[in-house]
Amino acid sequence: MKKNVLIIGAGGVAKVVAHKCAQHNDELGEIAIASRSVGKCQVIIDSVKAKGSLKVPAEIKAYALNALDIEATKTLIRETRSQIVINVGSAFLNMSVLRACMDTGAAYLDTAIHEEPGKICETPPWYGNYEWKHLAECQEKGVTAILGVGFDPGVVNAWAALAAKQHFDQIDSIDILDVNAGSHGKYFATNFDPEINFREFTGQVWSWQNRQWTSNSMFEVKRTDDLPVVGLQNLYMTGHDEVHSLSKHLDVPNIRFWMSFGDHYINVFTVLKNLGLLSEKPVKTAEGVDVVPLKVVKAVLPDPASLAPGYSGKTCIADLVKGRKDGQEREVLIYNVADHAEAYAETDSQGISYTAGVPPVAAALLVARGDWDAGKMVNVEQLAPEPFLELLDQMGLPTRIKDEQGDRPWNA
Repeated sequence: MKKNVLIIGAGGVAKVVAHKCAQHNDELGEIAIASRSVGKCQVIIDSVKAKGSLKVPAEIKAYALNALDIEATKTLIRETRSQIVINVGSAFLNMSVLRACMDTGAAYLDTAIHEEPGKICETPPWYGNYEWKHLAECQEKGVTAILGVGFDPGVVNAWAALAAKQHFDQIDSIDILDVNAGSHGKYFATNFDPEINFREFTGQVWSWQNRQWTSNSMFEVKRTDDLPVVGLQNLYMTGHDEVHSLSKHLDVPNIRFWMSFGDHYINVFTVLKNLGLLSEKPVKTAEGVDVVPLKVVKAVLPDPASLAPGYSGKTCIADLVKGRKDGQEREVLIYNVADHAEAYAETDSQGISYTAGVPPVAAALLVARGDWDAGKMVNVEQLAPEPFLELLDQMGLPTRIKDEQGDRPWNA
């Protein structure tokens, strides 16, 4: 049984992770938070204390850490006696933190595929470029590494596994639909790290169609769906992490990811891109200073964590699965609806951070209990979905199913 959690990162998602770890610290043990800014860690700790989130009395400790420094990360893992590391820092940190966990034996959990700062939209499957190269080492060392255990990727992967296990004999397509129908009241902002957010949309859009990788450009392919609670929404096909593991682990010929965007977001994004302001490549100013345009844009946009107090509305994330069961064609929508205001009331965070931050804590609990302590590197769809979804039901992210029998809880 593993115990004691080290949270790496101090953004909006890390705040949710800290609150949820605190709510279950009777099982998870001691909690530590580390990032480059120990002050940001302390703000999270203060929020946890103010909300009374700790289930049993305990101290949460803050540490300054450059997580790109593998030796420093290994030292901190040992110093804090952490057997579970939840990495919710930048995706640029993944391989460094994973290495520290492989060398110390700590379980590793993250919420996104690793990225290199100077590269965008590498050759698919993206996991094959970095994480999956360490499959054998994790297996040999018995190290548990659960990749992409946020919401998408993460929960949507578990839904796909559930669909394959319980609802279909054969799946023809999985369309992952991500809608944020909330409003933050700002002229323009991103819901998580702007640098990572924009990088998703400036390269090629990779999807899995007819059992092969297919490339499109951003905002090229559009669909409109009428979804529970949030209603009619325009969604655009984009590349995303979960497509790269689901296409490997599930026998499904078509897997696509779709995200909702309003016209205003598309217009501003297009102007920024056309001006070259979303480039990750350095440019030299007239004064001879080297700057990265994307980092400048990030610096002038609102901090995603600052959006939480005024955020209203709801999110809806779903797997639309089509295939056959008992010789009959069928369609199943597996989904969750989250509320920004409710997320803020509980964790001082907006709904996007909430949906991303709750699942890795559920996974950490399953690792602590032994249910998901796999002793190897896995993606979420390779693990039993039921205990994960049951925990999420209890922790504030209930799953529902809509099909020919109606709209109901997933396990009703």
